[in-house]
Amino acid sequence: MTRYAQGTTVSTSQSRAEVERTLIRYGATEFVSGWSGSGAQQALGFTIHGRQVRITLPLPERESFNLTPKGYDRAPAEAEKAYQAEIRRRWRALLLIVKAKLEAVDSGITTIEREFLADVVIPDTGETFMDRVGPGLERLYAEHGIPELLPGGKR
Repeated sequence: MTRYAQGTTVSTSQSRAEVERTLIRYGATEFVSGWSGSGAQQALGFTIHGRQVRITLPLPERESFNLTPKGYDRAPAEAEKAYQAEIRRRWRALLLIVKAKLEAVDSGITTIEREFLADVVIPDTGETFMDRVGPGLERLYAEHGIPELLPGGKR
């Protein structure tokens, strides 16, 4: 199965600019994007409906592109080309989810809090909600397993 935006030629800067235009269209009042010094992740942040949101985009390890999908060695230039293509693809996917979430909010289907809860920045610590509750959620699932999907159902 082909992955979303596989083979895209749209640059990451074009995708980032499109994310920014989308956020403005839906009422964002602040926008920032950046990357970590090691280049292991890129991120964008924005303020919308009185909430600050930070979404990180984890990047693949460069070394994972040294081989083709069939296991053959790639020349360094070809490995870099495949790596950059994956980064472009991930930015297109990020744009897709941001657009979809904001359109759902604008259509009255959901709310900013519901759609971006994991990425909402907690004011007193600067961490995201997921940073705060993620480990506890993992522990609960490990200890108790997956609950019934419908109350009163049987597994």
